Amino acid sequence: MKRYSYIIIDDDAESILRTKTIAEGFSELTFVASATNYQNGLHLVLEYKPSLVFLEIDPKDSSSNLSLAFISELYRYLTVIPKIIINTTKKELAFEAIQYGVFDYLLKPLLAIDLLKTVLKIEKGILEPVTKENRNEVASVVVPQTKRVQELEKPLIICIKSYGDYRYLNAADIAYFQADNNSTDIYLNSGEMVTAFKTLKHFESILSHPFIRIHNSYIINQNYIARIHNGNSVCYIKNSPKKIPFSKTYKSNVDIIIVNFAVGNYLEV
Repeated sequence: MKRYSYIIIDDDAESILRTKTIAEGFSELTFVASATNYQNGLHLVLEYKPSLVFLEIDPKDSSSNLSLAFISELYRYLTVIPKIIINTTKKELAFEAIQYGVFDYLLKPLLAIDLLKTVLKIEKGILEPVTKENRNEVASVVVPQTKRVQELEKPLIICIKSYGDYRYLNAADIAYFQADNNSTDIYLNSGEMVTAFKTLKHFESILSHPFIRIHNSYIINQNYIARIHNGNSVCYIKNSPKKIPFSKTYKSNVDIIIVNFAVGNYLEV
């Protein structure tokens, strides 16, 4: 009998215990470790390379930084991606999760019968391990072909709608997002600002690399960072006097940014 190692990434300790307890009833599953935040979860997955990852994407504690962006980060480092099993409370996040090529989407509280169905899918081999090379093939199973081709060939466009007014922004032109109560101000590299009537948390949940949250009030595009000053806890924006603060809560995300810079064609002197 083949065994599948798994890691649980969830900010809710009770949920971790429930998932682990139910999974222990399946001889095919072998527990490896658990984490309660993005950074620790990423380290565990990269270290142990499990077969499965149970992932919460709508955490109770926003400082855990858990979201679908976690999956995008795995593609930066791994050739073979674990089967991602989303375990959350909200049905409405399922479509976005499918676009990320997740293996299964289970609602909380986790039930043994739901996990049984997932295990049977794995045993049946409905999906092969996701790799960088076949990621697009997996996406084609759940995303219409025309939409998938558009996503691959064109840069991301964000449409800001307001009372019949449709404003189209190239995501690559966005330097950062700033929260303003229940709306969000979007600052472009040109210096222009556009207001969207969505919360910063909404944008955090739908955006992936190179966008990352570094403060309760800010999401930043890593491509526009010119300098990071840990002593003053600020990031400097390219070709701008703007200095964006980062908080202790999101310091782990700033550490990720620093690591990301070092991964490429990089020279430190």
